[in-house]
Amino acid sequence: MPAARDRRLTRTLGVAGILGIALFVGAAILALALAATGEGPAAGAGAGAGATSGVFDAPVFDAYVFDAYVWRVARFTLIQAGLSTLLSIAFAIPVALALARRRRFPGRIWIIRLMALPLGLPALVAALGIVGIWGRQGVVNDVFALLDLDRPVAIYGLAGILVAHVFFNMPLAVRLLLSGLERIPGEYWLVSANLGLSGLSLFRFIAWPVIRGLLSGIAGLIFMLCATSFTLVLTLGGGPAASTLEVAIYQALRFDFDPPRAIALSALQIAVTAVLLLVLRWMTPPATEGFTTGRPVRRFDGRSRSAILADGLVIALAALFVAAPLASVLVSGLASDLAKLASDAQVHRALVTSLGIAAVSAALSVALATVMLTTRQILLSQRRPGRFAHLFSGSVAAGTSLVLLVPPVVIGAGWFLLLRPFGDVARFAPAVVTLINTLMALPFVTRVLATAIATHAARTGRLTTSLGISGWSRIVLIDWPGLRRPLLMALSFAAALSLGDLGAVALFGSQDTVTLPYLLYSRMGSYRTTDAAGLALLLGIVCVALTILGTARENLRERAS
Repeated sequence: MPAARDRRLTRTLGVAGILGIALFVGAAILALALAATGEGPAAGAGAGAGATSGVFDAPVFDAYVFDAYVWRVARFTLIQAGLSTLLSIAFAIPVALALARRRRFPGRIWIIRLMALPLGLPALVAALGIVGIWGRQGVVNDVFALLDLDRPVAIYGLAGILVAHVFFNMPLAVRLLLSGLERIPGEYWLVSANLGLSGLSLFRFIAWPVIRGLLSGIAGLIFMLCATSFTLVLTLGGGPAASTLEVAIYQALRFDFDPPRAIALSALQIAVTAVLLLVLRWMTPPATEGFTTGRPVRRFDGRSRSAILADGLVIALAALFVAAPLASVLVSGLASDLAKLASDAQVHRALVTSLGIAAVSAALSVALATVMLTTRQILLSQRRPGRFAHLFSGSVAAGTSLVLLVPPVVIGAGWFLLLRPFGDVARFAPAVVTLINTLMALPFVTRVLATAIATHAARTGRLTTSLGISGWSRIVLIDWPGLRRPLLMALSFAAALSLGDLGAVALFGSQDTVTLPYLLYSRMGSYRTTDAAGLALLLGIVCVALTILGTARENLRERAS
């Protein structure tokens, strides 16, 4: 009976979690839809705030949908995402091939770990580091100035967005491609050496089929990340000429208070992301593995001096491209007045607010994912899973990916309009930002926990039930020891993701609700670059520390092996 009671409670919480996600996102979409037709509370609030009469009428809204500005923003969004994807992939392929070919050299493991750092780094911190290297007064232009060239590199605009996106996405592509290349069976290289295949033939018959199988999924993921980019475009776009859909939504609400345009942009953003998700799912092929006896991989290619030099140059350029902005953040941050920042009351409040929101949103995201995944496991493990079990399983997959279809800025726009009739929306900022950050981390948390929870249930489920272990005893004695590592990993990454987020707080932030990213962006906007550098260093250290803590056991296991 206790075990049955636990299962009923878990199912109830799991269903409540799915309904909560649907209600929160659905309310935001409903607010946008009602505002578009002039029937929602936001319409009256907008008119009461001095908006032009009839701006929510359907004909006016239709005019916004077909507005030249809206389609120009959509076109720029797709162009910059396409170029960013192309550059990231083109840079990543030779780097992954070189790292796969050079399996042992001093510092290889640190270069691979360096490729993971941008994943845990807030976009705003990276943007500041990129400006320090590629900006008007950056290192690259200083080198050109020494050569009597008039500082030709301009970082703001499309060029800056592309550099920033390649900085984040090239290392991601390298790690994914390298993982696939390292799974190539050792027998393939032995046979190729016996046949005397040239370097081009090795690439064509062995490496390229693996890369081709991974390429569509990686390219689709990078394109999605670039198309929904907010912080980097807001910081490095340089003006309205380089705005993506998410930035345009933010500007329409925060600065222009033009809800019809924000609604039109939101609808277009949802349509774009829906098409991208469908294309990504269609293009991703099923995973295939070559037959192997498990013998150690030993490669016989690339032993000439020119090949070694070429691979070393490619790896060094990639490492320099990723490390330079990080070094810039470190150097400029240490050069700032850290003692002054440490005694600044506004910094203290921003740090406490950021840590509070990050802790709550990460805990909610992990708890929500754990309950839903456990419920799905319970339902599907029945001898004959019914229609409800399959419906719930599909709902979990859809609910955890909903934030990819409806980006955080769109959700924030809906709740911005929904809360305006109740007064100053800044009063609701902590709760709304926390919930949006919870949803934003949910796709990642789910992917970390799904396999772990399924494996843990398969190993311990029947035994714990037969022994009658349930409730708190099961959590302490069985579940926590078995799931501690993936739970801590998911918790740390979710907290780092929330801590570095600017998207949600950009809409709802105020003097009373200031996070570290919001304060950093404000100091950058007011040209207090020294303070911004110090804040960037502080924010980067906290986020990277959280990421390292989450993977500490993985690093120990890797070192032991």
